[in-house]
Amino acid sequence: MKLNVDVGLETQLAQILEQVEAVLHDSTRFPDRLAQVSTHHLMDAGGKRLRPLLALLAAQFGPEGVNQQVVEAAVAVELIHLATLYHDDVMDRAPLRRGAPAAHEVWGNHVAILTGDLLFARSALLMSGLGPAAVRIQAETFERLVLGQLHETVGLDDDSDPVFFYLGVLADKTASLTSAATRLGAMFANAPVAVQNALASFGEALGVAFQLADDVLDFMGADRATAGGQACANSGKTAGTDLRDGVATMPVLLLQQRVAGGTATSSEINLVQRLGGDLNDDAVVAGLINDIRQSDVLTQTLDLARAWSDQAVGALADLPSSPQKDALIQLARAVVNRSA
Repeated sequence: MKLNVDVGLETQLAQILEQVEAVLHDSTRFPDRLAQVSTHHLMDAGGKRLRPLLALLAAQFGPEGVNQQVVEAAVAVELIHLATLYHDDVMDRAPLRRGAPAAHEVWGNHVAILTGDLLFARSALLMSGLGPAAVRIQAETFERLVLGQLHETVGLDDDSDPVFFYLGVLADKTASLTSAATRLGAMFANAPVAVQNALASFGEALGVAFQLADDVLDFMGADRATAGGQACANSGKTAGTDLRDGVATMPVLLLQQRVAGGTATSSEINLVQRLGGDLNDDAVVAGLINDIRQSDVLTQTLDLARAWSDQAVGALADLPSSPQKDALIQLARAVVNRSA
C-alpha cells in the first residue's frame, strides 16, 4: 500500500519505522536458540507493519509527536499482532504465511502456540514499562481479540443476525488492535482526549474495512493460486482456507442471506447448497471460488468495505487539515483499493 504523502512526512516515517524494526528485534532476543529462531520466523518474513505505522501517524496529532514511548507502544502492538498469526495458523491449519511455511508446519502445533505466547509475553513486558494505562489498553484489546476468535470458532446462536455477528467478530479480531495502535500513539504523544478518541474510532473502522477487503482478496487472488492451495499473490493468504475450515466470510454470508430472504437466484441457491457439502476436495473448492467470483457478492462486500472506510475518514472530520491527516485518509482508501 504505497501512499502519496508529504515528502517530509514520508522521510520521517521511514526513519522511525527503521527504529521500530530495530526495537522489534531487540525486544525479542532469547538465549534459547529455538525461541530465538521461532519468534523471528514471521517477523523476518516481512509484513506491512500497518499497526506501527498507525501508531506513528496518530502520534503526529499530539504536541510531543513520536517519542520513545510511542515507538515502544508501536512495537508492543505489532508483537500482539504477530502472536495472533502464530495462533491463527494453528487453528486454521494454514500451510503458508507471508510466503513462508507457517510455524506449525516447521516445528509443530505446540511450538507454534508457545511461540505466540512468548510474543504476547514480550509485548506485556514492553507495555508494563509504559504504565498502567497502557497495560489496561493492552488487556482490554487482548480480551476482545480472544472473544472475537472464540465467537468465530463457536459460531452464532439461532437468534443472531449472521452479517451483524460477523461484523462484530471482525471488530474484535482485527479492529480492536488497529484501534489500540492509534489510541496508544496519540496518548503517548499527549494528544487531547477528544483527539485520542477520534483516532481510536478511525482505527476501529479502518480495521473492519481492512478485513472486509481481505475477504474479497481471498477470492480475487484465487486465479493466482493453484487448487493445491498456494498463497494468493495479493494477500499472502491461502485461497479457500476459510471455506475448508467452515468459516463463512462476508461474501458467503451475503449469499446465505439471499437464500434465507428468498431473493437468491437458482444458481446462488445451488452454490449455497454446495458450500454445505464436502470441502476437502481441492477441485471442489476451486470450483466454488470460481462461482463466487461470478456472483456480485464480492462487489457487495467491497461496497461494505468502502462504507467502513468512509466511516474511518469521517472520524477524522474535526481534526485540523495536515499532511498527517491526509496520510490517514489515503490509508483508509488504500486498504479498500487493494481489492478493487
